[in-house]
Amino acid sequence: MNWKDTFASGLEAIRAHRLRSALTMLGIVIGISSVILTVGLGLGAQEQVRKQIDALGSNLLIVSPGSSTSSSGVRGGFGSASTLTLTDATAVADTSVAPDVAAVAPVVTSQAALVNGTTNWTSSLVGTTTSWLPVRNRTLSAGRFFTDGESDVVVLGPDTATELFDRRSPVGQRVTVAGRPMTVIGVLASTGASSSSSSDDDVAVVPLATARALTGTASASVSTIYVQASSQDGLSGAYQEIDALLRNLHGDTDFTIATQESLLATANATNETLTILLGGVAAISLLVGGIGVMNIMLVAVTERVREIGLRKALGATPAAIRRQFLVEAGVLGVCGGLLGIALGTIGAFVLPKLIDQPVSLSTLAIAAAIGVSLAIGIGFGVYPASRAARLTPIDALRSE
Repeated sequence: MNWKDTFASGLEAIRAHRLRSALTMLGIVIGISSVILTVGLGLGAQEQVRKQIDALGSNLLIVSPGSSTSSSGVRGGFGSASTLTLTDATAVADTSVAPDVAAVAPVVTSQAALVNGTTNWTSSLVGTTTSWLPVRNRTLSAGRFFTDGESDVVVLGPDTATELFDRRSPVGQRVTVAGRPMTVIGVLASTGASSSSSSDDDVAVVPLATARALTGTASASVSTIYVQASSQDGLSGAYQEIDALLRNLHGDTDFTIATQESLLATANATNETLTILLGGVAAISLLVGGIGVMNIMLVAVTERVREIGLRKALGATPAAIRRQFLVEAGVLGVCGGLLGIALGTIGAFVLPKLIDQPVSLSTLAIAAAIGVSLAIGIGFGVYPASRAARLTPIDALRSE
């Protein structure tokens, strides 16, 4: 019996028992689709985190103040101190001292109530300089950003603009920010980035001097200093230059510097752990599917003992018998794998609409799924095929 006849015989046996074959493939279908969706969810989560971190800015370094200690000895967390100042930002921006730094944007943040007529909304108030827009990699959907020397002007985030003006254009309109009338001169484009406590699309950006007047502080301290490196390759050099400069100015490490890579690595570590956990559950489904294939193939061997005896009596070798059953198991595995890929692909398009979580299809995962399904079919079909090949013709023919 050649390979063509072997395949024809195997396909005929599968067609003859359609329901049993479908139930055999079901475990593989579920397992393969689970693996594809699990990997897709993990990759989608990583891509979403990368986009949110990229939304912070290009080649960005984030300098934050250190922790504070109260008079009673209670220590606050990182960022609770007021150790960073405008003087620090000016020093970092000096290219003769930090040649790998392209731009610097000091920021003062707080919460402020915004009022438009009878509509009010509380948003994050960001006081900064004109360099904030390019450093944070933000763009405008309408209007313009403020220039040096301007005051009493505000640029709204898209969510803030929607809450205050609904669908009307806010550019040129007057709003009251923390009790002070201001003119809206622009609206930021959406980034979609957010955290558990704030959204980058729900902000009101004002000149730094205006923010100080609104908060009633005369201190030169700033909440954060955003630094844009001259290039991706210069990010490490900029980090070292800023660290050395601030150590000299402060005489202490009362600050922290975070990079996009460190933020991304921290976020991805959690996602990878979750992906591995879910992948392990999916692998168990594949194992169950493989056991189902072996079980059904053993049943097939038992049902077809007389057929096997007749084939051997007519001259079929043990290798030919073994090959026939391995082909059947392999076809069941591959068909189950292909159906699982189809189901996983459909799920990748439907699932994001249900759970608001992106799913990224991986070509490598799909290719591996085909190989795994074939390996499961053949691997779990070896024992039933070997058992069929070991049957002697006389015992098989007189079996009832």
